[in-house]
Amino acid sequence: MKKLKRVLFIASFLFLTILTPVCAADTNSDISININGLDNSSNSLKILFLLTLLALVPSILIMMTGFTRIVIVLSFIRNALGLQQTPPNQVLIGLALFLTLFLMSPILKQVNDEAYAPYSKGEITQEQAFEKALVPIRTFMLKNTNKSDLNLFLGIAKMERPKSYEEIPTEIVIPAFITSELKRAFIMGFLIFLPFLIIDMVVASVLMSMGMVMLPPVMISLPFKLILFVLVDGWGLIIKSLLTSFN
Repeated sequence: MKKLKRVLFIASFLFLTILTPVCAADTNSDISININGLDNSSNSLKILFLLTLLALVPSILIMMTGFTRIVIVLSFIRNALGLQQTPPNQVLIGLALFLTLFLMSPILKQVNDEAYAPYSKGEITQEQAFEKALVPIRTFMLKNTNKSDLNLFLGIAKMERPKSYEEIPTEIVIPAFITSELKRAFIMGFLIFLPFLIIDMVVASVLMSMGMVMLPPVMISLPFKLILFVLVDGWGLIIKSLLTSFN
């Protein structure tokens, strides 16, 4: 439990690392609001803006990690098997979260060793900690981002082609990473669907040849798909393929 709390705290530190520069950039100028004769400094707006961004931390968590690919592939498995509510959404999301935690644990450890621990000891400044904490997560996203997606967003932003990956802004890396994750998840989902689609076609052909047109093929093919999935250790293969698919 202590280790889990520490990991969650480091994860929060990492995402605050990404949010804080945005807050600083958007609230750099002094703003004063006069309401009923009372002057409120920009600090109030900074706090409000920071609280709003903190509410978006769950979304940032699932967008900047491997959660997107994992949860989409798990949903494809359920649809390919023909099961509507089994496993339930809570189970799929919980499994995806813990697989994401397992996948991102080396990155969180690197953030702890290089950024959080030195900062907590007073060895580096806050800005240096932010810069060091952002490096591992950017490296992870860049390794799992297609060059075509990076070029797409660089072209949309009308930016000059950078000489190295380090020069690519984070606001370009994040959407390119998400787009790449969606593409890979749908490719994996298509490959998962193929064997189950073949079973559905075979069962439908057999039923038609026997004249059982009124009998839904899904009712007959579902047990065969479940047997096939269990015999080949489907969950183990899918989880192994998911975790090894990340660079």
